[in-house]
Amino acid sequence: MSRPASGAGARDAGFSLLELLVAMVIAGVLVGVAALSIGGFDRSLRFEAERLAQLLALAREEAQVRGAPIRFDHDDERYAFFIWRERRWQPVSDDADLREREWEQPTRVRIERPDGRREIEFGRDHVDAPFVLKLVRGDTVATIVANGLGAFEVR
Repeated sequence: MSRPASGAGARDAGFSLLELLVAMVIAGVLVGVAALSIGGFDRSLRFEAERLAQLLALAREEAQVRGAPIRFDHDDERYAFFIWRERRWQPVSDDADLREREWEQPTRVRIERPDGRREIEFGRDHVDAPFVLKLVRGDTVATIVANGLGAFEVR
């Protein structure tokens, strides 16, 4: 009985690790493309909600570090963060991340809090009032949920 040559027989036995990895990467890309194409969700609104959630977390930390309240303010065209200094609210001008920003498209903002207040303000406390912030463009809604302990989740 003769044995096959080591080069030809060994290669026909299965796939190499590299071939399997390439196939997995291609499958992952296809799944990602399919996921992005399903539904009519406004991806730019989702992106802005993710960015705003990160900025809210940063504003919360800055309020604690600076020992001064920081407030989120908005309208349909833009949003900004203000700090309480010299007995009045002033734009945060010394932090490039918390600068005033424009929405990519006009966006309505709704804030829901258990205490009924309609503003978001962070202070020196490590526990804040929980809230739900909804960004609305037409029929599309992106929601940021804050648990009051520093976690901000986009839904």
